[in-house]
Amino acid sequence: MSQLNIAVVVGSIRKESFNRQFAEALVKQFPADVKAQFIRIDDLPLYNQDDDGNPAPQVTRLREEIKAADAVLFVTAEYNRSIPGVLKNAIDHASRPWGQSVWGGKPAGVVGVSPGAPGTSMAQQHLRNVLSFLAMPTLGQPEMFIQWKDGLVENGVIGAASKEFVQGYVDAFVAWVKKHA
Repeated sequence: MSQLNIAVVVGSIRKESFNRQFAEALVKQFPADVKAQFIRIDDLPLYNQDDDGNPAPQVTRLREEIKAADAVLFVTAEYNRSIPGVLKNAIDHASRPWGQSVWGGKPAGVVGVSPGAPGTSMAQQHLRNVLSFLAMPTLGQPEMFIQWKDGLVENGVIGAASKEFVQGYVDAFVAWVKKHA
């Protein structure tokens, strides 16, 4: 396998999203043979089964981008102790119609940051349940429930205090993808 293509799905669409900033800094630690593609989810219509036969162009784009990826890295915020609705909407669109999911078999990683001390632990657990149903082999260890603090991301890169920890996750994730892709 020469070049790995990782789809990065950020579960927060806020303009100054901590998770977007973290994801953009994290992918800079990928090895040279790994390419990250950020997947747009903010323009998707709400999932409606009535539209399965005639999906919006944005849904078709999402499905094609996930199909083209070797793996998926989910970087999720936590809203009300679960995943953001916009992320669930994207997951639903790419898993439907029944029997035509583009997620199945894609190795996955789940990380996230939050201003709260528990990071995104509950959101990540809920997301893992969904990914299990979608038949996505998901990296279990190491886990990254990160509290957003000053210095976590500095000038677009992971700050010195967290760089080694994040690199450990990146290395484990890339090995996981190579094993399952």
